Amino acid sequence: MKRPRILLRAPGWLKLSGPRGLPRPGLPRSRRSQRRLVQATMVASVIALAPATWMHMVADSRVTTVAQVPAQEVAVVFGAGLWQGRPTAYLAHRLDAAAELYRTGKVKVVLVTGDNSRVEYDEPDAMRTYLTKRGVPDGRIVSDYAGFDTWDSCVRAKKIFGVDRAVLVTQGFHIRRALTLCRSAGVDSYGIGVAEPRDATWYYGGAREMLAAGKAALDVALEPDPQFLGAKEKGVQEALAPIGP
Repeated sequence: MKRPRILLRAPGWLKLSGPRGLPRPGLPRSRRSQRRLVQATMVASVIALAPATWMHMVADSRVTTVAQVPAQEVAVVFGAGLWQGRPTAYLAHRLDAAAELYRTGKVKVVLVTGDNSRVEYDEPDAMRTYLTKRGVPDGRIVSDYAGFDTWDSCVRAKKIFGVDRAVLVTQGFHIRRALTLCRSAGVDSYGIGVAEPRDATWYYGGAREMLAAGKAALDVALEPDPQFLGAKEKGVQEALAPIGP
């Protein structure tokens, strides 16, 4: 005797698909449920975009160009990676802008801040070498070997190197976060947003900034200590001293 087939009707919010009839989530059918879904999506979008919007409000008025930036004593250049021991193209462009700031008398000292957490990876020294080849005297370059992220670099610039005012140099998609964090750390700053072609790296950087904005908001709210703080250094003050004949 053949067993009778029992057919189960799927709920309205499920759709059957695939060879085995596996359930697949679908859109809610009632207008009330759809309206709630749209409202939840809008709230989630606003929450996600709020930190980035806040950073634009804080920093937009301080973003400028090499030609127009007010003169400051110190430029801070943030690390952006190495390739075979040399600065990546994006980092090289930051360093080119810093060298131009020095040549035009807009800054007197360049503080290079980056990652030196491994013996084989030394961003600050690679940045120093690049700058000296482009005319910046070695004595006018100061290295921060524990700039593991933007917040650490800003806090260390203030607490370790005694920088109160600076010109920040990085790419355009990163400059507002750098300005916001350095301002929170106590460094009164202007920012040079280095322009780049809109290639895959640029789009990746922009997308990454949307996520990093949330961490930046937490850094400003909680003010955590950097991964490594250490003792105060006189490198910037010594570099600002007149160079002998």
